Amino acid sequence: MSAQPNIIFILADDLGFADLGCYGGRAPVSPHLDQMASEGLRFTQGYSNSPVCSPTRFALMTGRYQYHFRGAADEPLHGPNATRSTHGLPPSHQTLPSLLREAGYRTGLIGKWHLGHEPHFGPLKSGYDEHFGLMSGGIDYFTHTAPNGKKDLWHNGTPVDDDTYLTDLLSDRSVDFIQRSVGQGQPFFLSLHYTAPHWPWETREDHELAKTLVGKTFHLDGGSVETYHRMIHHMDEGIGKIMAELKRLGQDENTLVVFTSDNGGERFSDSWPLVGGKMDLTEGGIRVPYIVRWPAVIAAGGVSEQLIITMDWVPTLLEAAQARPQLVHPLDGVSILPHLRDASLVQERQLCWRMSHRQQRALRSGRWKYLRVDDNEYLFDLEADARERANQMHRDPDRLADLRSRFEQWEAGLPPIPEDASVTLVYTRKDMP
Repeated sequence: MSAQPNIIFILADDLGFADLGCYGGRAPVSPHLDQMASEGLRFTQGYSNSPVCSPTRFALMTGRYQYHFRGAADEPLHGPNATRSTHGLPPSHQTLPSLLREAGYRTGLIGKWHLGHEPHFGPLKSGYDEHFGLMSGGIDYFTHTAPNGKKDLWHNGTPVDDDTYLTDLLSDRSVDFIQRSVGQGQPFFLSLHYTAPHWPWETREDHELAKTLVGKTFHLDGGSVETYHRMIHHMDEGIGKIMAELKRLGQDENTLVVFTSDNGGERFSDSWPLVGGKMDLTEGGIRVPYIVRWPAVIAAGGVSEQLIITMDWVPTLLEAAQARPQLVHPLDGVSILPHLRDASLVQERQLCWRMSHRQQRALRSGRWKYLRVDDNEYLFDLEADARERANQMHRDPDRLADLRSRFEQWEAGLPPIPEDASVTLVYTRKDMP
């Protein structure tokens, strides 16, 4: 098409691989996302750049492995480190929104930033024309307080006092951004970064309970699978509103919509048949749902096994927007636009991860995965063993050595993990190797 598409990138927070109905979920929580999948392309081998939130967001913003940035070495960017001048996304660095803005797009972030605090960092310093949402990793859904007890809801740097359920607030603000952008006759790029279904475990019906928590620091106690499912459903309802508004405004056909998660799920999530979750480089920590809808270009009802990772969306969306920027920093991501146009065009990929937590290392190439946790090595055939239960390292030592060597070669081109990198454990899982 000749016209630049509108672009909406929707990022859930801590969503499990199998939470949605279209990924085998066992609860009816996602009718609108399931419909979106039926009208577009669903990926079964899609990955996040990290099993924890802020490092993935560095990759999403820059199209580069997050290991280039000091702030991404903290897992996640948390506490005092989030306010340091060295620990955020540098405003001087090219970003997806800054490059799209140069190409004529109106850019907005509705929701979570989590890439460093003012005065050193912020969405308006990194390419967004406007921001409504939170700066930290998670806030109460009604009081909008962070774990330190401080309010954390902002509109372009100004505090917002509103006790509306956060998921609904982000959805409604997104509809407003779309309406205003279309009214100005300008293509738009909307980053909609929900906090759902991230803790605290609150549904829309918990408003009265939340009033008793004003001024208090929320914690991780409580919750249930039912509450978690309800939180996903609230998010899905908001996405349904957005899709309906695109259709009403006549923008449905030429709007490219991507839905995914920043990492694998937490305690109440469903990742079947995968094991592990947030903080793990097992598949449950990094394999995430990807749904892409663009009726003008993408055939409906497709299912893809193409290997993709978060940072691929920067070159993909730039190409879709017909943006040809002069890049100061080379991209590590690869455009999958040819695959979106023709799902038979499959690219061979090699994807790598590393974490300071438990000294985890991983490499995915084709059906094979190399994994190291602490001092233990594993070789898994994911096509035959998605649950990573049968270690093939002794049966195929040559392949293990080859993948280990490839990982070491990749890592040699990156800065080392800083000695002062911090890890914040939300909870301890028991299904890691």
